Amino acid sequence: MNLSTTIAGVKFPSCFMNASGALCMTREELLALGRSRAGAIVTKSMTVEPRSGNPEPRYYGFPGGSINSMGLPNLGYLAYAELIPELKQFGKPVIASIAGLCEDDFLTMARVINQANPDLIEVNLSCPNIPGKPQIAYDPVDSERLLKRVRPLIKVPMGVKLPPYFDPAHHAVMAEVIGRCGVDYLNLINSVGNGLVIDPKRETPVIKPKGGFGGLGGSLIKPVALANVRAFWKLLAGRIPIIGTGGVVQGIDAFEHVLCGASAVQVGTVLVEEGVGVFERMERELEAELSSRGGRLVEDYRGRLKEL
Repeated sequence: MNLSTTIAGVKFPSCFMNASGALCMTREELLALGRSRAGAIVTKSMTVEPRSGNPEPRYYGFPGGSINSMGLPNLGYLAYAELIPELKQFGKPVIASIAGLCEDDFLTMARVINQANPDLIEVNLSCPNIPGKPQIAYDPVDSERLLKRVRPLIKVPMGVKLPPYFDPAHHAVMAEVIGRCGVDYLNLINSVGNGLVIDPKRETPVIKPKGGFGGLGGSLIKPVALANVRAFWKLLAGRIPIIGTGGVVQGIDAFEHVLCGASAVQVGTVLVEEGVGVFERMERELEAELSSRGGRLVEDYRGRLKEL
């Protein structure tokens, strides 16, 4: 059975990897991903300055999903630039995720991170948990201007992480933007922002930042993630590889993402809950799904969803 995949000319030994934000902030966490069965090492979305993030409690898992408002805690881009050469020694792709708090931040980080030579750089336009900071990706004009400024600075394949969109018109507009900006792959989706989970016994939210509002992840967002993967796959006619993120808890979830058009998948909530052993479990489960259908390659099923 072969679960490898290729994205923007880069070979991944497995189609499973961590989602940025899940157990990937510190050197120790990144090294653990390198030693695991993950098909890549995805860094925490980095900012120019180190950040401690939002006040705790800021993550809460519950049956069916999770809510978080982490606030981009990270070591700062210079620390990750130093770590990238060490991470590449594991022989799997390193994806560096950058998330500026303003447009010029992206340019500052792109120059330095590009020199560190990760295998891919992912421009995160979709962090929903910074108080007072809107998601850039919900403004197509701002998104296009930023991507066209940052693209010339990035010499490795450049991906873009997008938030969920809920209207076909928004899918169509952003697909046009992506097609004009030299994007090499998409990551769909970031968490579904501004959810609220209540503890009825205590009569309080379960997390502290932003009055309890946070990004939702886990199984409950899978239908939204699948819809976005499918919409962009069709609008872009399969020309731009997609990493499916959202609701991947079991091997069958990964298979559904592949059917919708994903070349690989990322895991967040279940990685936080189970640890890095989750990659080996999911590989076994996806292999069993492919075997039950007489298939041996993930590629054989990509985008093959049969519409009624």
